[in-house]
Amino acid sequence: MKQQEELFAQLVREHKSTIYTVCYMFSHDEDEVNDLFQETLINMWKGIGSFREESKVSTWIYRVALNTCLLQERKKKKEVKKVPLSMEVNFYEDNDANSTQVRQLHQRIGRLGLVDRALVMMWLEGMSYDEIGAVMGISPQNVGVKLFRIKEQLKKL
Repeated sequence: MKQQEELFAQLVREHKSTIYTVCYMFSHDEDEVNDLFQETLINMWKGIGSFREESKVSTWIYRVALNTCLLQERKKKKEVKKVPLSMEVNFYEDNDANSTQVRQLHQRIGRLGLVDRALVMMWLEGMSYDEIGAVMGISPQNVGVKLFRIKEQLKKL
């Protein structure tokens, strides 16, 4: 059991930014992102013993994080809408040209469907089509086709 705990801690240390990035693609609310992150860690812990090493660990982690976020998104649609409270001050807001472009890109990506957002996120993370296909359960060629269509859709937005 101790060995499993050490392996899990090492995986979390090495891949926490990946997990956080996946969670952030599904919400920009800090509390919700933290909840998704925690839920992903719980699901990783539950599944670590059954990981068969048929794929890379990073692929497995992406898949666990993505499936966790998709499941939570489906559950959220069934819930009653909540109205978030907000402070009228954003200490992290930048108004330079680069920040504006990045914000606009995030807004456009946010309009995409869940699966399309996930594909774009993994592509932006530098994953290969083979790795994305392994996470999503589709062929690398299908990844290429989907990304091309997504790029065309983003251009129209």
